[in-house]
Amino acid sequence: MDQMIGRMLDNRYELLELIGSGGMAMVYKAKCHRLNRLVAVKVLKSDFASDADFRRRFYDESQAIAMLSHPNIVSVYDVSRSSPEYIVMELIDGITLKQYMERRGRLNWRESLHFITQIMKGLSHAHSRGIVHRDIKPQNIMVLRDGSVKVTDFGIACLSNSANTMTQEALGSVHYISPEQAKGNRPDARSDIYSAGVVLYEMLTGRLPFEGDSAVSVAIQHLSSVPLSPREIDPDVPEALEKICMKAMASDIDRRYPTADAMLADLEEFRKNPDVDLDFSIEDLRRPDTDEPTQYIPAVQAVTPKREEPQEDEPVDEKKTQKMLLLAGGIALAAVIVFALWNVIMGSFRKEPVQTEFTVPNLLGMTIEEAEADERVKGIFTITEMGSRASSEYAEGQIVEQTPAADNVVRSNREIQVFVSTGEKTEPMPRVTGLEWRSAKIILDDLGLDLQYNWKDEYSDSITSGCVIRTEPAKGEMLRQGDVLLLYRSKGPEPKPVTVISFLTYEQTTAVEEAETLGLKVTVKHVYSDALAGTVVEQSIAQDTVVTTGAEIVLTVSDGPDPSVSSTEGIPPEAA
Repeated sequence: MDQMIGRMLDNRYELLELIGSGGMAMVYKAKCHRLNRLVAVKVLKSDFASDADFRRRFYDESQAIAMLSHPNIVSVYDVSRSSPEYIVMELIDGITLKQYMERRGRLNWRESLHFITQIMKGLSHAHSRGIVHRDIKPQNIMVLRDGSVKVTDFGIACLSNSANTMTQEALGSVHYISPEQAKGNRPDARSDIYSAGVVLYEMLTGRLPFEGDSAVSVAIQHLSSVPLSPREIDPDVPEALEKICMKAMASDIDRRYPTADAMLADLEEFRKNPDVDLDFSIEDLRRPDTDEPTQYIPAVQAVTPKREEPQEDEPVDEKKTQKMLLLAGGIALAAVIVFALWNVIMGSFRKEPVQTEFTVPNLLGMTIEEAEADERVKGIFTITEMGSRASSEYAEGQIVEQTPAADNVVRSNREIQVFVSTGEKTEPMPRVTGLEWRSAKIILDDLGLDLQYNWKDEYSDSITSGCVIRTEPAKGEMLRQGDVLLLYRSKGPEPKPVTVISFLTYEQTTAVEEAETLGLKVTVKHVYSDALAGTVVEQSIAQDTVVTTGAEIVLTVSDGPDPSVSSTEGIPPEAA
C-alpha cells in the first residue's frame, strides 16, 4: 500500500487515494479540511525532491501557474514548499482526451473542432501571461462529463529538462513534440501550437502523424519527414480544417500560426462557414525546415573530453594524412563518375519517362492475399496489416479500412496500411431491468453498437416510476450494430378510483394511515381550534368524493385553543 495514503499535508490536505502517476510526481485525491472540499494533490517524487535547483524551479513555476484562471485550464489552488513539495489542484470529474479517443476511436470533425477550440482558448490565456505549456498531448487534456475540456500540467513539463534521460514519459510526449524542441532549442508559444496541431491531427485521423520504435526515431521524423495530410487518410475531413491542422503542424516555426489567437480566428471562421477558402496552401506548409543543423535530444548527458593537441615532440605524419585525403577524394570522384555514366547509359534505353506518381487502388472488401495479388499493387505498393476491427459491412478477413484512401495520388510513400474485418460485432443484451432509464441507456451505449431506442411508458405496481420494466430483445439475446431496442419504462402504479371517507375527529396518525391506505397523498397543516388537540377538524376533499389514487388531500389538524387569546375574552365585566 502507498505509504502516503492517509497522510495529512500541512494539517490541511488528507491524501485519500492514488489517482495518477507521472514521471515526476504522484497525484492523489485528497480532502481539504479547511474548506471541506475534494482536491487533487500532485506530490513531487523523492528522486526530484533531492535536487535543490529543481525544487526551486518547481515552486517558482507552480506559483506562476497558480495565477492562471480560465474555464479551459485546471485551476491550481495552492503550492507548498514543505517536504514533500506539492501542488493542490482542482479535482476533475472526467477522463483524459487520450482515454476518450481510445474509447471512441477517430472523432468526427465537429467534435474535433469543439475540443481543439477549447484547448486553444486555454493556451491563449496562458500565453498572454507568458506561460508556455511545453507538453501539450491528449494525456494532459481532461474531458469533463458536460463535454468541456481543461488543459492540465501547465509548465511542469519543462522541469524534466533537468533530468537528462529519455524516459518512458518522454516516449509518450515525443509523438507531440515540436521540431525546435527535438533540436534542443528553447520552446515558445508556437511550440504549443505545433503540439496542439498534432492533437487535432490525431482526433481527425485516429492515428499519430509519426510512429517509431524509440523516442529518438520519432523525434527525427518530426524534423525530417512530412506526414500524410488528414484528407489523405479520411477524405471526409473538411479542406479548411485540414489546412488549419497542417499550418499548426508546420515544421518551419515561422510558417506556423504566430499565436493561439491567430489559430482561433481561423477556427472561428471555419465554424461559421465550413466551406471557407483560407488564403494559404498545404504544399507551402509541408516543406520541412532544413536551415538549421539538427541537435538531437541526448539520451544520457555525458562530458566530452577536450581534444589534446599533438605535442611538439610527437610529429604528425603529414604524408600519411595526404595519402588518406587523396584516397577519400578519389573514391568520391569515382562514385560521381559511375553515377553519371549509369544515368547516361540507362537514359539511352528509356523510351518513356519513369512513373513518379501512383494512384492508390481501392482494397476494401478484399482479403490481404487478394490485395497483394492485384495487378495495381504488385511491384508498386506494400501492404501492412495494422490490426482488426468489427464490421457489419465487410465479412471476416476482408479489408475494412485503408490508409491512404483509394484514388489518392502518392509519390514517395507507397505503403498501404489496412485494417481487417473480424466480422459483425455482437454483444449480449445486458440486464437493465429495474435500473433508472438514464443509467440503463449509459450501459447500453457503452456496448459501442450505436443502438437506437424506442421507449414505451406503462404502469407498474412493482417497478419504481422512471425505471426499466422489461426490454425487447430480452437479457442475453445477441445485439448487433445499429439494432433498435424497445424498452418499457414504468410510470408507477396505475391510478384507480377511490371514494374519500370522512377523517373528521380522527386522531392525526390514524387519519394519515387511513388516507394513505386508500392511495391518497397526504399533506397535514395545523391550526388553533377549540377542538381536541391532535384531531382532524377539516379535509380538502369532501366525504364520498370519487378521486383516483395519487390524488392529494390536505388534512387540517387542531393544535388546541390559541394560547395568545385570554380565556376571559368576550365575558361581560360584571360576569368576570
